[in-house]
Amino acid sequence: MSGHWQNQREGGNRFWLGVLIAAALRFGHGVMRRLLYLISLYYFLRRSAERRASREYLTRLFGRRASLWQVFKHIHYFATTMLDRIYLLAHGERDFEIEVNGLEQLQHYTAQGRGVLLVGSHQGSFEVLRVLAARCPEVPLRVLLDKQKTPAITELLEALAPEVGEAVIDVSQGGAAITLAIAETCRTGGMVALLADRGRAHETLRRVDFLGESAPFPIGPWLLANTLQVPVILCFGLYRGGRRYALSFELFMERVEIPRETRHQVLDEILRRYAQRLEHYAHLEPYNWFNFYDFWQQDIAQAHAVTATPTVREA
Repeated sequence: MSGHWQNQREGGNRFWLGVLIAAALRFGHGVMRRLLYLISLYYFLRRSAERRASREYLTRLFGRRASLWQVFKHIHYFATTMLDRIYLLAHGERDFEIEVNGLEQLQHYTAQGRGVLLVGSHQGSFEVLRVLAARCPEVPLRVLLDKQKTPAITELLEALAPEVGEAVIDVSQGGAAITLAIAETCRTGGMVALLADRGRAHETLRRVDFLGESAPFPIGPWLLANTLQVPVILCFGLYRGGRRYALSFELFMERVEIPRETRHQVLDEILRRYAQRLEHYAHLEPYNWFNFYDFWQQDIAQAHAVTATPTVREA
């Protein structure tokens, strides 16, 4: 399997996504959870590239060849978090049991009026992070998302919660306006959340070990953290079956410092630490990893070129 994750087609068109959302709100959680097995089976049978990527990841994680049942379970977990996203946007956390760990540490920094950079990954549900609106209503939260990647589902889901759409910083637009919006949010004591495990096309990557083999990670989020000079806190919203989620916050670095003279060594150490935390949570909840493409081989020629030529593009 080859190609970049941004070239994967969106899972469904606007009409059928609209039908799914309307049905979810009309019939409720119980009925839709039962139907979700059929929907998951459809995608399991139809999306061979994602099926292969799932099996490769699970095989690496378990240390033995993953079964087709495990691959199906992996896809079903993803489908479940997508369904739950509808209810989280429409109703907040009322339909869910969400265990929150490390919130006091996050509040320690926000209480000082300091901006905070929340760094996550494509593990579990990033939507669970919205509970911060209820737990910390006085602290604004803005989220970096690529609306261009999934325009149909983004548009329909944001229609459920317009205030959520207004808080999104669309990274597909590019340009200095994004950096300025992030800096302004942090300057006023707000939180900015982003995912740091996928590199966009043409983004500079560096390779570090992840589940036994070197994998490319983007350096942009860490150059941004170096510019902002605010605390970096890792956040993971993991699905635990049923209607249960665990939202965890952990301090990663008080301040990211990347000196020019040791830039590459420092970046590699930061990426290694980040990859180790991804591994920790992957072992904790194996079926929450939602990078359904060849993660280790994405843009491999570009990644090797970056390793050989120490040229870093500023974020």
